[in-house]
Amino acid sequence: MRLPASRGRGPWAIASFIAIPLFFESLMASTLAQEKPRIIQWNGAHKLITMWHAPTAGTEARIWLWALVPPLLLSLVGYLCMRIKYGWYIACAAGIVIALAVVHKLDTWARHHTHRFSIGVDLIPASNLQSNQYNPGEWEKLAHDTALSLSHWTIGLAAVSIFVMVALYIRRRFFSRRPLFADDGAIHEGVHAPDATLPAE
Repeated sequence: MRLPASRGRGPWAIASFIAIPLFFESLMASTLAQEKPRIIQWNGAHKLITMWHAPTAGTEARIWLWALVPPLLLSLVGYLCMRIKYGWYIACAAGIVIALAVVHKLDTWARHHTHRFSIGVDLIPASNLQSNQYNPGEWEKLAHDTALSLSHWTIGLAAVSIFVMVALYIRRRFFSRRPLFADDGAIHEGVHAPDATLPAE
C-alpha cells in the first residue's frame, strides 16, 4: 500500500518545532508522575531507621523515555500530515491536543510526588537549617507551574502558527493582485497607442 504523494514538509517542520516546548513540558510532568526516592530501612536498637537516597538510574531513564513520547508522537503526526490536505492545521491542532493531554492530571501527580518525597525533594529534613533547600511541596509547586507555563507556550505557538497560515491564505485569496494576462492559452489584444507607421503601398 503506497502512501499519497507528499504535499511539502511544512506540517512536519511545524510539528517538530512545536515539539520543543512540548518535550520540556512532558519532562516536568513525567518527573512529577514517576520520580521516587530510593528508600532503605532497617531495624535499629529502638526504632525503624529510614534513609532516603536519590532515585535510581532506572527511574531516571524511565522518566526521560516517557518524556520523549509526546513530542515523538507529534512529530509522527506532522510527518503523516505532509500527505493530506490541510496537514499544517491538523499538525498544529494535534500539538494543542497533546499539550493539554500531558498536563491533564498534573495536580494529582504533584500531590503524589509530595507524598513520596515527604521530607522535600532535596531529601534533607527541614530541621537541618543549614543544608535544607526545599520544604515538602515547594519544588512540586515550582514544577507544576513550570509545566503549565510550557503547556501554554506550546498551545500559543500552535495557535499563532494556525493564525499566520489563515492570514496568508486570506491575503492570497482576496487581496493578491490578479495577473495581467490570462493563463488560458488564448491570444488577447493588447491596449496600446495607435500605430503611427503607415502601411506600404
